[in-house]
Amino acid sequence: MKLVLIIGSGAVGKMTVGQALMKKTNLRLFHNHMTIEPTIEIFGAYNGNVVQRLRQVIFEEFVKSDNEGMIFTFMWAFDMQEDWDYVDWLVKLFQEQGGECYFVELVAPQGLRLERNKTENRLANKASKRDLEISEQRLLAIEEHHRLESFEGEIPYANYMKIDNSNLTPEEVADRIIERFGFEVKECL
Repeated sequence: MKLVLIIGSGAVGKMTVGQALMKKTNLRLFHNHMTIEPTIEIFGAYNGNVVQRLRQVIFEEFVKSDNEGMIFTFMWAFDMQEDWDYVDWLVKLFQEQGGECYFVELVAPQGLRLERNKTENRLANKASKRDLEISEQRLLAIEEHHRLESFEGEIPYANYMKIDNSNLTPEEVADRIIERFGFEVKECL
């Protein structure tokens, strides 16, 4: 079983690349807003405890399944120990079941990401981003308070790659991931 963790700043294209990668492989996509949006809908606001508990159940059940692997998108704040601990927990969970973990860090300039924050696909999949003014304010505030791009050599995991996806389509990024890590491509392509 594989875990592909796609990390990066807000609106860098994590979900969209994950969608393209899922279409080309037998990996399942679990983007971070799949737990955020229902939690907001039910509770009327973001509830981090509920989001974390939902994700934990999904991960723990997924590793028991016959699925080939999962793509998970995550905005990793490198200056927060709790994010490091969370990633370590997730890696151990998959590795204890014989799984392999892969890390893909996406980077793009802030101006481009602010434009991507308004894309139809993003807004269709993330209701909490539809108030564009608030969404943009949150994106900027998170970046002001947290470091969302790794330093050279900081990520300690062997299967890691960083991609500047400023001028690449999600499909091109997915192809690079497949090639770099030797993932099998679906036969129907």
